[in-house]
Amino acid sequence: MDKRDCVVALDEGTSNAKAVVVNAAGKVIASSSRPLTLQTPQSGWVEQQGEALLEASLAVLREAIAQVGEDRIAAIAISNQRETAMGWYRHNGQPIGPAITWQCSRSAAFCDQLRRDRQDALIRQVTGLPIAPLFSASKMRWLLDSMPEGQQRAENGDVCLGTVDAWLLWHLTGGRQFCCDRSNAARTQLLNLATGRWDESMLKLFGIPEVALPQVCPSSRDFGVTQGVEGIADGIPICAMIGDSHAALYGHGLGLAGRVKATYGTGSSVMAPVDDIHHGITQLATTIAWHDGYRSQYALEGNIPHTGDAVAWMLGITHMEMTDQRLLSELPASIESTEGVYFVPALTGTGAPWWDDRARGVICGLSRGTQRAHVIRASLEAVAYQIADVIGALRQHPGFQLQCLMADGGPSRNDWLMQFQADLLGCPVARSNTPELSAIGAALLAMRQCFGLKDPQLLQLLPEHDEFKPNMQRHLLLNKSYQGWQQAVQRTLWQPESNICLNEELA
Repeated sequence: MDKRDCVVALDEGTSNAKAVVVNAAGKVIASSSRPLTLQTPQSGWVEQQGEALLEASLAVLREAIAQVGEDRIAAIAISNQRETAMGWYRHNGQPIGPAITWQCSRSAAFCDQLRRDRQDALIRQVTGLPIAPLFSASKMRWLLDSMPEGQQRAENGDVCLGTVDAWLLWHLTGGRQFCCDRSNAARTQLLNLATGRWDESMLKLFGIPEVALPQVCPSSRDFGVTQGVEGIADGIPICAMIGDSHAALYGHGLGLAGRVKATYGTGSSVMAPVDDIHHGITQLATTIAWHDGYRSQYALEGNIPHTGDAVAWMLGITHMEMTDQRLLSELPASIESTEGVYFVPALTGTGAPWWDDRARGVICGLSRGTQRAHVIRASLEAVAYQIADVIGALRQHPGFQLQCLMADGGPSRNDWLMQFQADLLGCPVARSNTPELSAIGAALLAMRQCFGLKDPQLLQLLPEHDEFKPNMQRHLLLNKSYQGWQQAVQRTLWQPESNICLNEELA
C-alpha cells in the first residue's frame, strides 16, 4: 500500500524560509523554519544572497521531511516572496549578482525614465501593473547592466533570469527545469495578462531577451522531480509553485467570489478574485492569482506600505512597548472613540489607492483632552481605514462582491481590530487560525495535481477561521468617522483633491 499521503510545502519568504508537511486531511503535522537576513548596501537598496535563500530552503525541506519520513512525501509545493529577481549562469547555476528584493528601489531612475517616455498606459494595459521599481523587470534590467557583457550573454542564452520560484526549481531539479508559474510571472511586468505569455512589446521595452526567461506554466502541474539534492531523495515531484500572497488567497477560499483577502503585516495586501481584467481601475494592480491547471484566476490587488509597522511606530513615540499583545486590544476598548483624532501613516508615502510617494504622515484632531489611548487607538483604526480605502477602489469593478473579508497575518490576532474592521465594512471578517496559510495554499494546489482532488474536495481541507460579525448599528455610525478619515488623508497628499471620495459610504 502506498503511504505517500503528505505534501511538503516550502514557504520561502523575505524574513524566513519555512517548510510544513500537510497531510491528506489538510492538517500541518510537521514544520521547520530558518531566519533570513536582508542587506542594504546603499540607501534604498535591499538585497539578499541567492545562495542563502537556497541553503535555508533546502535545510527546512530536509528537516520537515525527516520529521515524518521520506516515504510519506507525495510531492513538494513552493510558495515564495514575490517580485524578487534573480540572475544566474546557465552552465553552473551560480548567481550573477544578489537577489534584488521586492522592497528594493535601485531601479527607480529607470522607472522614472519610463514615465517620462509616457509608457504608463501601455505597461498597465498589457501587464495590469503600474510603473514601479517594485516589479521584477526593471530589477532584471539592472542585473544585466551591472555585469560585463550582460546583455550579450543573456541574448546568447548564457544567463537565466527569474523569480524566486524559478531559482528554487532549477536547483531542486539539478538544473533540469527552468520554469515559473503564472502568478509569479504576472508580477514581473513582462507577462501579457490576456495571453499568459511573455509579451514581445514588454521584452523590448525593458530589453530582456526571452531566451533568458523561464517557461511560464500553470501553478498546479508537474514541474519535474528532485534530482541530486543532498539530503533530499531523488524523484520527489514538484507539483505546485505560486506567489505567497496568492497562495494565501487560495488557502482562504480557493478564489470563491465574494471572499476578499487581507493580509495584515508590516504592510498589508488586499486581494479580490475577479473574472474580468478589462475594467479601467487605475488605483489597483490587476494580476493572475493562479492557474489551477484548467484556467487562470484573475485578481485585483491593493498594497499598503504601513499598517502593522505604523502601530509599532506609534507605540514607540508614546513610550510603550509591544510586549503585551493584550494591551493593544484593551487600550482601544477602554475609550468610546478617538474623539476625532486621526493618524494617517504615510511614513514613506501612500500606497493603494492613493499612490503618492511624496505624501507624509499626519496626526490631526488633537485637543487638550487627547490622551495616549486616543492616539494608540487612532493608529489601529488607521489599519482598518486603509483596508477600507482599498475595498472602496475594488467596488469600482462591476463584478466585485464582498461577502466576507478573509484575514491573516500577525496583526489579525488582535480581536479588537478584527471587530472594528467588521463593523467598519459592515461585513463578516473571517480570521485564519493558522500562521502557515501561504504554505497550505501551495499544498492544496499540489494536491490538485498529485492526488487529483477537485474544488469540492479541497474545500473540505481549508483551514478553520474565527468569525467576527458586524454590528450594523455601529457600522452606520462609523460611516461618519470614515468620512473624517478621508479628509485626514487629504492633508497628507502632495496635491490633495477635496472631491476625492472613493467610497463615501461603506455599505
